[in-house]
Amino acid sequence: MKTICFYFQVHQPFRLRRYRFFDIGQYHNYFDEFANRSIMRKVAEKCYLPTNNLMLSLINEFGSRFKIAYSISGTALDQFEMYAPDVLDTFVKLAQTGSVEFIAETYSHSLSALKSRKEFELQVTAQTQKIEELFGQKPTTFRNTELIYSDEIGAMVADMGFKAMLTEGAKHIMGWKSPNYLYTNAINPKLRLLLKNFQMSDDIAFRFSNRGWEEWPLTTEKYVHWLNSIDSKDEIINLFMDYETFGEHQWAETGIFEFMKALPGRVLSDSNFEFLTPSEAVKKHQPIAPLHVPFPISWADEERDLTAWLGNEMQDEAFSNLYNLIDKVSSIDDPDIQRDWKYIQTSDHFYYMCTKWFSDGDVHKYFNPYDTPYEAFINFMNALSDFKLRLDKAQTSTDTNSESDTIKDAGEIDILIKDYEKKLLELKKLKQKTNPSSKSKNQKTAGKKTATAKPQSTTPKGTARAKREKK
Repeated sequence: MKTICFYFQVHQPFRLRRYRFFDIGQYHNYFDEFANRSIMRKVAEKCYLPTNNLMLSLINEFGSRFKIAYSISGTALDQFEMYAPDVLDTFVKLAQTGSVEFIAETYSHSLSALKSRKEFELQVTAQTQKIEELFGQKPTTFRNTELIYSDEIGAMVADMGFKAMLTEGAKHIMGWKSPNYLYTNAINPKLRLLLKNFQMSDDIAFRFSNRGWEEWPLTTEKYVHWLNSIDSKDEIINLFMDYETFGEHQWAETGIFEFMKALPGRVLSDSNFEFLTPSEAVKKHQPIAPLHVPFPISWADEERDLTAWLGNEMQDEAFSNLYNLIDKVSSIDDPDIQRDWKYIQTSDHFYYMCTKWFSDGDVHKYFNPYDTPYEAFINFMNALSDFKLRLDKAQTSTDTNSESDTIKDAGEIDILIKDYEKKLLELKKLKQKTNPSSKSKNQKTAGKKTATAKPQSTTPKGTARAKREKK
């Protein structure tokens, strides 16, 4: 039998509050408690609770014949514990069914794999320990933040003992090859690779409610017909998507819950497919070839690269300044500093600085809580500047009220002011160059922009996908 592998990403960032320049050195509370709590509760009611209950009912109905997998970031797990323990309880119930696999990822949903192997390994270890503590599973499968992958990242993951890793079946990497097989890491063939079938995944995640889509409305009969039409030699269809697809990106009124409720029965009765978890899939299928990915890919935007998070001057500077602090952070045994270090690394902060006013640019603008990437950068750098002052103070003195420390802080703030004046001039010029009003009317759109016209999601992050190719 052929395999369907259902995997869902669950992530919520700790969003920064509006942190002003004059807060630097005065206030160390960087995160928006109200926004984080209210958004978590909204998404819990619209997505997490009803979808978890739906998945539980499907497992109760079909038993071991229906399998799914989750990766849950450490920041999301922390927010479940803080704001939504009822959601955490339902994930525990799912874990107890034996039909759910929990996958490892970075604790902070960060970009650490691109900068520091040590930090990357620390975060993965912390997240896997959290998964084992909460759900009683030790993950053997890994997915990096936003499916970011390269040969070198895969080799690091293999060195950590993972058996399999998920990533995107990017067209510029695959070429003529099909994503519907098992592959191996090009450096360490012990690591198996499961590749997202972005066409079949995005039919559910992004096109389901789009009335302008030529295949709307999507029914289970139509979807299973597409599955049956796939090349007979293909072995596995990996359906990877945000969990917020259900009830959040695709609202309940679209019929997404009814579709998901009916899909397993239709697949099991009218096709030659079975549902397996990622770890089960890699045991069943044999890899057909190594996959060469010399430069990092992701599942974001048409380009499937890193430009959603890195590439413009603001993102690169923020990224560099952040990870220049690694050595200082590692030398300080302060739980508050360590907590803030984890949360400030979350990739969403860099996503908000994206200046891609072509292709997927409207998507970044639509899901961005800031009015401009410029504002996102300034807000992040303000918080990071204060965090750096805390690190310097913790390193040089245990007496935070001493006169010498006060003079030192004032001198450092004067330096920051001069640096900011220079940076403000540079960024004002950059802002003019990246003004979205100048983009061409003929630019194509992708992913969530083509999904459906509806009120803005309560989830401030988004990941665009490519349009479905005509069959």
